[in-house]
Amino acid sequence: MNEIRGALEGVGRRFAIIVSRYNDLVTERLLNGARSCLLQHGVAEADVEVIAVPGAWELPGAALVAAHTGRFAGIVALGCVIRGETPHFDYVAGEAARGLASLVLETGVPVGFGLLTTEDPEQALARAGGSKGNKGWEAALSALEMADLYAQLGGGHEGA
Repeated sequence: MNEIRGALEGVGRRFAIIVSRYNDLVTERLLNGARSCLLQHGVAEADVEVIAVPGAWELPGAALVAAHTGRFAGIVALGCVIRGETPHFDYVAGEAARGLASLVLETGVPVGFGLLTTEDPEQALARAGGSKGNKGWEAALSALEMADLYAQLGGGHEGA
């Protein structure tokens, strides 16, 4: 049996990190985690582009445009939606997730999903470098692995 696994190796690959500015106390920490992960796994600093968007709602659109450029082996999408008193949370979080999943299927560019959906700011901070780890780091790790896997399968973008 032949098993194909993506390696956590970023040498020679370009990545985009799309980060929401909304809830920036949290998203800056996610960004730092994602950037550190990519650099630690061999991605050159010049091969990491950070693209800031207003909020989580804008993540899929910016990621789609970035994917269509053909410049990136993978994308890391980072944001934070905290539940409030209205159903706004459900629409923003759900549609952002759906949009990111759709663009992977449409473009063949992997997206590391680092969109936090929490009940309160404390839960968000715990997942942005606190007691629950850094989900930005984890999203970047996923993007690295999937970029390599897609390349092995013959469908990936090396990110020129």
